[in-house]
Amino acid sequence: MPINHPPSTNNTLLIRSRVVLPICHPAIEDGAVVVSGGRIQAVGRWRQLKGKFSGETVDLGESIVLPGLINAHCHLDYTHMAGLFPPRKSFSDWIKLITTEKSHWTFSDYAESWIDGARQLLRSGTTTVGDIEAVPELLPDVWETTPLRVISFLEMTGVKSRRKPELILREAREKLDQLPHGRCRGALSPHAPYSTTPKLLRLTTALARKRKLRVTTHVAESATEFEMFTTARGEMFNWLKRNERDMRDCGKLSPVQHLARQNALGPHLLAVHVNHLAPGDAQLLARKRVSVVHCPRSHEYFQHGKFPFEELSDAGVNICLGTDSLATVLSKRKQMPTLTMFAEMRAFATKHPGVSPQQILKMVTLNAAHALGQRGKLGELKRGASADLIALPFSGGAAAATEAVVQHSGDVSASMIGGDWAVTPG
Repeated sequence: MPINHPPSTNNTLLIRSRVVLPICHPAIEDGAVVVSGGRIQAVGRWRQLKGKFSGETVDLGESIVLPGLINAHCHLDYTHMAGLFPPRKSFSDWIKLITTEKSHWTFSDYAESWIDGARQLLRSGTTTVGDIEAVPELLPDVWETTPLRVISFLEMTGVKSRRKPELILREAREKLDQLPHGRCRGALSPHAPYSTTPKLLRLTTALARKRKLRVTTHVAESATEFEMFTTARGEMFNWLKRNERDMRDCGKLSPVQHLARQNALGPHLLAVHVNHLAPGDAQLLARKRVSVVHCPRSHEYFQHGKFPFEELSDAGVNICLGTDSLATVLSKRKQMPTLTMFAEMRAFATKHPGVSPQQILKMVTLNAAHALGQRGKLGELKRGASADLIALPFSGGAAAATEAVVQHSGDVSASMIGGDWAVTPG
């Protein structure tokens, strides 16, 4: 499949398809999208738009056209760790395992892994990814290898290294200052409440609010983490205490409440996983307008308890989906897993049969755009939005289109980012 990203032009392009799924409006049979200057100029029925606009026409025929998918949480660095780690009984054991593996990797290993992961996402319909960057030296060079929109969340820890929070954040801030700000951009990621200090969480939040940056953190992912914070006991508590972590922040609050105490909750935050909630946590996240990112295949890998989708949704929390890393995706039928949001949607649909295809599709488009601060720009096909769209083969009617997208498997037949073909039709 040819992949390229030539310079944008201001020429008008009319893209016709059997069905257009704007997401923000009902499906359009025999629809079209008009693109000019990297943005969408109009969306509607083909027979109406072809008389109003002149320009090059691309007829995608028996296809569904919809917004490019948004992967709200990924670890591109770890793509080539796929299949390396059979599931462990203990979440802490898995952390030790991947930490040991990372110690053997070279800069080139990480770069090749990142680039391959970006290719996988592009082929499978992702056009924007929120990526956790554990090797900031890769940036911005790896950005130039892909047409994807990448938000690179610079990962920060600090418990094991015992480095001062001020120094950790200063290094991240200096890296942000060096990065260009365009199609791709930097952001911040204190790894998790258990692996960072309360002061680092507070300082990160203050900087994010000052600079209007997005922040991602893994929170309440495992039962052992929840036990550690709520009871000051358990396997993770004992392990981290042996490693001389200051455990005085444990024993009173849930992980979500711990973040609230550090003033870390807010619309800038993407809370990843959130598999365990104390009473009132869902309402707290909703009140603070925090977005939650669920990673269905990673959830299955760790055999976590049921993701509290209904509780979060009923409280009004914005929920989106991510792939996490391939280090936490099971190999099935002896096939190596790949990074694809279609697999995440299918996995979610299997575990949550009561959730409509429309809701699921919004979690990888509108909801994810909102989480990343791109509402109105990405995740929907409407006038003024960026011309990020994908096409899938489809020969049915408009009523079946959304279900077909959620159940799709394989590559896309076309992808456009900012008005440029990233995966060329045909």
